[in-house]
Formats: sequence, structure tokens, C-alpha cells
Amino acid sequence: MSARLPLLSTTERRNRLGRRHRLAPSAHAATVAEAADSVVALHATDAATVFLSARARLAEGGPGAVEHALYEDVRLVRLLSMRNTLFAVSTHLAPYVDASTARAIAVKERRTLLKHLAEDGQGLDAAWLAGAEAAALDTLDTSGPLTGSQLSSAVPALRRKITISRGKKYETEQGVATRVIRLLAADGRIRRDRPRGSWTSSQFRWVHTAPWPAVPAAEARAEIARRWLDAYGPATEADLKWWTGWTLTEVRKALAAVGPDQVRLEDGSTALVSPGDTAPEPAPEPWAALLPALDPAGMGWADRRFHLDAAHRPALFDYAGNIGPTVWWNGEIVGGWAQRPDGEIVWRLLGDPGRTAEEAIAAEAARLAAWVGDARVTPRFRTPLERELVA
Repeated sequence: MSARLPLLSTTERRNRLGRRHRLAPSAHAATVAEAADSVVALHATDAATVFLSARARLAEGGPGAVEHALYEDVRLVRLLSMRNTLFAVSTHLAPYVDASTARAIAVKERRTLLKHLAEDGQGLDAAWLAGAEAAALDTLDTSGPLTGSQLSSAVPALRRKITISRGKKYETEQGVATRVIRLLAADGRIRRDRPRGSWTSSQFRWVHTAPWPAVPAAEARAEIARRWLDAYGPATEADLKWWTGWTLTEVRKALAAVGPDQVRLEDGSTALVSPGDTAPEPAPEPWAALLPALDPAGMGWADRRFHLDAAHRPALFDYAGNIGPTVWWNGEIVGGWAQRPDGEIVWRLLGDPGRTAEEAIAAEAARLAAWVGDARVTPRFRTPLERELVA
């Protein structure tokens, strides 16, 4: 039966990646929000990743264009969402990400904090937590934007400390400020504003904002699944489960609502694409890219064999499975890069893609250096090759 399915070759999958992820120059996005939508969401655990992932997909614009999208016209926002990880998504898509994923995380976070408050024994309960949250929001309304430390200094309730795991050998005392702020952010009642320092900083200020419009969870998961297939298909049920962090039941219901088509891959396995999306993707012009740690092109699938030689994985990933800065040629990872303390962008190939590729990669490295300017980028998750390049 699988032999009758349309075949999408590895080359065609790489063509899709170049075009749909907006990495080939002719496919570059006009806006930051368009760049984010092209991959559903940009990883935001590392502040610099949002900027460098957007840069690789934009036709023009420097760090200021990304800052404008995040903090001025607010077309892009950071949400704790897929896999309990921070992502930057367009405000158009944010209600669907919120309903499909972030709501469940927020409920779990609140339940956990209330459990800790009860076990602490100081009489802090849901009513106390509601009061602390209200006081934090009132303070942001009158004095914001504020950093977490500024907010806790201004709100006495946030200076409280509680004991976690009392009586156990790993007992520890923690302040509640970080947990309360995390709850407010997970609920969509505050959002990250400009950081202290440059665009590479993660010391964000916070502002009060309205929660996202309600969307039925099943509808939201179907929308996210559809968009993910558009960007990452052909892919598997296992890929979507890994990327979203949903349960297998949620994944299967979302895919059933989308009604994807099946295709055959070169190794004889089958994969899913959006309905009707089985035609070969026209090849883009040759393209090189230097993508940051955690970029969606490297983190979009559980099975990355179509663009990553397994022999290169140990050099490019950390122990937890986070990908570092990578060098790409025509939809394949061919090396890694880093920025030295003096600002120089250095890179190393892990194979021989040819002279044309090396020249294109060198030119792209020069463009990246000019874009970064005086900023210094050190990935939060260090990988063996990145460490070697800056040693």
C-alpha cells in the first residue's frame, strides 16, 4: 500500500525547509511576525535566539526591527508553551498557542504552587495568592514596566519565603516572587517587555496585559497541528507529539481534525503532510544559513535524519538534546559556528560540501557579524563544537 503513496525525497524535504522556513533568500519574510509564523513559533528560552532566528528569515532589518515587533507594536510575544518551553509567537497565533498548550501549563503551575503554600504551613492559601497577584498587577499599572526584582521590592507579599519539601534532606527555602510572576505570565496577565541591557539580555521588565481571547482547546490544537504540518511536513505523529508536548491522544485528535495526507519517504517509511500538500517543492536557489542555538529548523522534528548526519550530532547537541549554533547548506546541517569574545564569527565544517558552499557560508558569516555588531552572543546551552570554537 505504501508504494502507491506519493514519494517525497530527501532533496524535496530540504527544498521545503528552505522555502517554508524562509531561509532561502528568495523566500525571506517581510516582517518579524511573518518569519515567526513560517515556523509556527521561535524558541525564546535564550533571548538571542529570537533575534538570530528572525534575522535568518528576514529580507531586511536589524535587531531594532525585532525589538519593535516585541515591544512597540507588539506583533510578537513570548509564551510558556510547547514542551513547557518559552517560545515567541505572533499575536495572531498566540490565542491558539495559549489554548492548545499554555492553559494546561498554567493550571499545573498554579496547582503546584498552591500545594507548596499549603505544605509550608504559614497559612498561605489561594486567597493569599490571589491578593499577591492583584497587588503585583496594581503595582505594574502604577509603576511599570518593572523587572522581577523591582516588582518584588514594591510588593510586600512577593518578599515572602516558603520552605519546599520541609523535613526532607533536600529541603530548601525559596522566595515566592519568581513563582507568582511565572503564574501571572502563564495566565497571560503579564508579558515580557524590554530587558535591562541589550537584546541578548534575559532580565526582562514586566507589563500588565489582558489575557488572550478564549479558543476551544480542541480547535486550537487542530490549528496548531495544521500550521505545524504546513511548516514541517512531511513529519510523523511522533514528531508532532515531541514538538508540542501534547499527549498522544491529543495529538491524534488534532491530526484527525486536520485530515492530513500520507506520503512515502526515501527510507520506505510513511509521513504526514497537510491535506493536498503532496506535490514536489520547487528547488530554491542555493542557500547558506548560520542559525542560532535552538533554531526551529534544527528543533522541529524528533527524527532529524533528513537534514542531519547522525555522526555530527555529538558535536552539535548538548547532553539534554538542545541543538547549538549550526551551519546549513541547501537544507542540510554541515557544521557549527560561534562568536568569540572579540566578536569574530568563527565556523567549522563537519564534512566537505564543496567550494561554492564554503564561499556562500563565509559570506553569510560576514553578514551575521555585521548584523550582530557590538553584541556578544553566548548560547545558554553550550555544545562541544561551540565551546571548541571559542576556546
